Amino acid sequence: MNAEFQECLRKGKIKEFSRGRALVGKELGTAEQDYVDAQDSFKLKKYKWSTIQAYYSMFHSARALLYSRNFREKSHYCLIVALRQLYVDKKLLPHTIVESLNRAKTLRENADYYDQWSKEAAEAVLSSAEEFLSHARKLIVQKS
Repeated sequence: MNAEFQECLRKGKIKEFSRGRALVGKELGTAEQDYVDAQDSFKLKKYKWSTIQAYYSMFHSARALLYSRNFREKSHYCLIVALRQLYVDKKLLPHTIVESLNRAKTLRENADYYDQWSKEAAEAVLSSAEEFLSHARKLIVQKS
């Protein structure tokens, strides 16, 4: 177990969650709806909201993966750490997927907190969200 994951567990930012598996479908549904909403916002040239919604699609896809292992997060950062530990290190997810989540997190924060966004950033996060959702669906179907 890597040190970052241990630290997230120690601080209670990642916790065991016995009801996790029961909520996987709900999280995937939320991820799918956020993705559709992000696409709609993009078409309306609402790039800030598209960026934020696409990130949250990725967040909920990631959360579904974590729930499927009966864990839950109390930190976006520790969610990423947990994905690395539980999926990337076990070669179930390519590291590029988790890196794209981390990049999307930064773009979402820039849009949300600093009023900085662009069409190109929204497009990139949308593309990453689509890929992330596809990987999450495949992993969750395999696990069922």
